[in-house]
Amino acid sequence: MMFEHLQRLANRHEFHVYTYSDANHDFCDIRPFARTHQITPFKTGKLYNSPFGRINNLIRWLDLGRLRNLDRRMAVDIEKKGFDLVWVHPSKIQNSPALLHFTKNIPTIFYCQEPLRILYEKMPARPYDRPESRLRTMINFIDPFYNLFFNTLKKNDLMNIVSANHILVNSNFMRSIVAQIYPVEPVTNYGGVNLDFFYPIDLPKDDYLFSVGSLTPLKGFDFIIRSLATLPESDRLPLFIACNFVNPEEKAYLEQLATVSGVEFRLKAGISDESLREHYNRARLTICASIREPFGLVPIEAMACGAAVLAVSEGGFLETIEDQKTGVLAPRDETIFGATLRELIGNKEKLNQLGKNGRQSVEQHWAWQHSADRFANLLVGFTGHMN
Repeated sequence: MMFEHLQRLANRHEFHVYTYSDANHDFCDIRPFARTHQITPFKTGKLYNSPFGRINNLIRWLDLGRLRNLDRRMAVDIEKKGFDLVWVHPSKIQNSPALLHFTKNIPTIFYCQEPLRILYEKMPARPYDRPESRLRTMINFIDPFYNLFFNTLKKNDLMNIVSANHILVNSNFMRSIVAQIYPVEPVTNYGGVNLDFFYPIDLPKDDYLFSVGSLTPLKGFDFIIRSLATLPESDRLPLFIACNFVNPEEKAYLEQLATVSGVEFRLKAGISDESLREHYNRARLTICASIREPFGLVPIEAMACGAAVLAVSEGGFLETIEDQKTGVLAPRDETIFGATLRELIGNKEKLNQLGKNGRQSVEQHWAWQHSADRFANLLVGFTGHMN
């Protein structure tokens, strides 16, 4: 999101970027749009395998402390330079960076994509989860390093996020969730899609279903497989999943589930954006079943390509998809979802109309320029400065 906003606002506003050296600076490179770019050296501590794994939480706790000290120094440097506003994005280690807490004299904005879910949500159960013995449960309870790290992480995350002057979120669903967890009042600023890249291509439709996301339990791919299994065997189209990250245990679980369910399952990790666009255009239908999805970029990318979308009726999908017009929403019930899926794939005329409506919707509401303009208006409101 930062990349998409910066490239559209750099001609109106002056940006100075601060990052840590462990960031992937080549992915969505924002440096061409920044007046200056300061990189602070940082490297996480080395983690150990069993039988020394329990000290890893001590190492993570030390990393939190080092980052906190670095953020304190960064705040001092930022305040010396007298910027109008400090726009902060999540940290992969801290979630909400301590920079928010230490910046006292300049207004701050924190873009909260989602809370630190591991602290506030129970993850879906999996057969490969290792049941904890009574001894292990007791050790975890009294383990000083385990409690030290997670208690510090949670305390710091709360302290930092409430220090921000303004909290932005990417959906009204996430606004509600963040407000339940933290004593803050977030403002929604939706993300968007690049309409110059994701667009309809005149390609023949192939008989397969397409879904996108990291291969983790929260993406709900097992639900899609079980929903497909409720269809007569002759109606089960192959399921193709494109992912940017693979949890090996989740991969094995999904492959086994697909085999016993009689569902053809294909997986491709690390596909290019061009290949992603082609699959949106070629697939009979794009399916989205993520659990409590904060926003959901996949539906609007698919709609931008003129593809029909079926999604679970929860989370951010309720805001990006207009049921029966730009896509179809169905409850997280395998029988109902499967019946809805069967009806859709048997109605090519409806699929075509949903795809056309979806493209019109993203052109009107979900272009990145719309998101950047909304953000620019928020900047003016927060600072009182036009640029």
